Amino acid sequence: MILRLEHAGLSVADLERSIAFYRDYLGMRVIRVIESGPEMPLGTIVGMPHATARIAHLELDGMMLELFEYTSPRGREIPEDRRQADHGLVHVGFTSTDTRADYAVLREKGVAFLSEPVEYRPNVWVVYFRGPDGEVCELRQT
Repeated sequence: MILRLEHAGLSVADLERSIAFYRDYLGMRVIRVIESGPEMPLGTIVGMPHATARIAHLELDGMMLELFEYTSPRGREIPEDRRQADHGLVHVGFTSTDTRADYAVLREKGVAFLSEPVEYRPNVWVVYFRGPDGEVCELRQT
């Protein structure tokens, strides 16, 4: 029986840059960084024989974000014209105690936002921003 959503995975261009972003800007804790060489079954699991990657597991309040920097084959960039309406995973959501304050801090650090914080429903503030590879993340305060 499936119990719960355990983690989300992102393919990134530069593992160190992404670790720094999620650790330093969003407060995630690095659990481990591993090298997936040819002796590991990563290629079999992901349907790309002989694939190798550097993988980082980051944790925040019991949830995990798994970052993959594929060393072979190298990944493709997110297309500039990708929209939230396009099929597939469209964002990773984070809970915030004060979305507007977090928005101000992250914006000061140069993080690109899709809008200013919006009161989506009464007392529910939401804002979307871009991670280092253009991935979209959400801050949500309830």
